Amino acid sequence: MAHELRHMLRDDDINHEEQRQILKLAEKFRADRFYSRPFEGPQAVAVLFDKPSTRTRSSFSIGVAELGGYPLVIDKSSSQLGRGEPVADTARVLTRMAYGIVWRTFGQDRVEEMAKYATCPVVNALTDQFHPCQVLADLQTIAMHRGGVDALPGQTIAYLGDAANNMANSYLLGGAVAGMNVRVAGPEGYLPDPKIVADAERIAAENGGSILVTTDPKEAVADADCVFTDTWVSMGEEAEYAIRSKPFWNYQVNAELMSYAKPDALFQHCLPAYRGKEVTSEVIDGPQSVVWDEAENRLHAQKALLTWLVAWQREDLSLLGELA
Repeated sequence: MAHELRHMLRDDDINHEEQRQILKLAEKFRADRFYSRPFEGPQAVAVLFDKPSTRTRSSFSIGVAELGGYPLVIDKSSSQLGRGEPVADTARVLTRMAYGIVWRTFGQDRVEEMAKYATCPVVNALTDQFHPCQVLADLQTIAMHRGGVDALPGQTIAYLGDAANNMANSYLLGGAVAGMNVRVAGPEGYLPDPKIVADAERIAAENGGSILVTTDPKEAVADADCVFTDTWVSMGEEAEYAIRSKPFWNYQVNAELMSYAKPDALFQHCLPAYRGKEVTSEVIDGPQSVVWDEAENRLHAQKALLTWLVAWQREDLSLLGELA
């Protein structure tokens, strides 16, 4: 392994085999929470939040601690970064103290700027454009229920709803890296950036997968192995729910729409979920839902990602253990 500083800023920052290694490692962490402890010391990992969080805060804070490290959690309201300090200056300071930087923020340009000046791995814990840590957890969840990581290529996943958001972008790229058949459905005006679709199509072709973007929800879920959705209204837009939600009602994941997928199709949602809106209670609380496995897997997948990144940086494959 050549020494190189690696970051996870978007889902295609890793290739198919690297994603496979991370997911295999995530399986190890699920079986043994203390499988590897690369931040023993404790070494600090800075975990920055510009947006509210439950799952990301919990999974990274607990995860860094279980990796032997100290999670330095910094909220926007209590940091100079939140008061306008340049990202580059923050990066220069943190990387003299921390062994990793995790950031949940707004524009993708912010994490890219952080990575430009950082001398330790930087992880995108969510931006307006991508949510790669969530997709790693989602892929791990499918692997749990479908015969392991090596069973992911060729699986068909369908995402419904706001197809112009960060989750749609990450499913396109992350699913393409995995060699899956990725279908994304949303109304006109809420479809993915053509540049991201083009990237996903190129990557899917390399890995034996395919990409479909459509406005027809039934076309998207037909014979799908897993169905995903997300809230129709992003953080900060709640006051506009009545207006914002109107184009999406045909994309609600309900029993009828699930009936077009495979009989044993899984249902996932990155949460928080709004029952009776993007998904019905019958589906999210039903037997096909694996959302609680999915939420737990944020912990394991992120520990695997952090471990993989520092193993790469330190040229220390022993941190990964045996990954068959």
